[in-house]
Amino acid sequence: MPHLITAIIKPHKLEEVKEALRAAGVLGLTVSEVQGYGRQGGKTETFRGSEYTIDFVPKVRLDIIVESAEAEKVMLVVSDSARTGKIGDGKIWSLPLDALMRVRTGESGEAAI
Repeated sequence: MPHLITAIIKPHKLEEVKEALRAAGVLGLTVSEVQGYGRQGGKTETFRGSEYTIDFVPKVRLDIIVESAEAEKVMLVVSDSARTGKIGDGKIWSLPLDALMRVRTGESGEAAI
């Protein structure tokens, strides 16, 4: 059964994560620009002496479909390459997919990865 791995990371780490995934044999991924906040609840910045709060922090969302046997390995690759050690590094989760189909060929299941 294929797995969908979703990762929310800092935008400046995207290139490093992409290269690490490619080196690990991942054939494709989808990238979206997103906004959100976690425990940090946004961030505070100063502009011309005035302090203001940014409620939603810019992030990048990665969606990666892999074989089930590769899911944990891919999560570790993303985690290791996205980590800065500072607050807001992101989250990664994995879900099993009940169904997957390649539009062009009609292949389904792991053959569609």
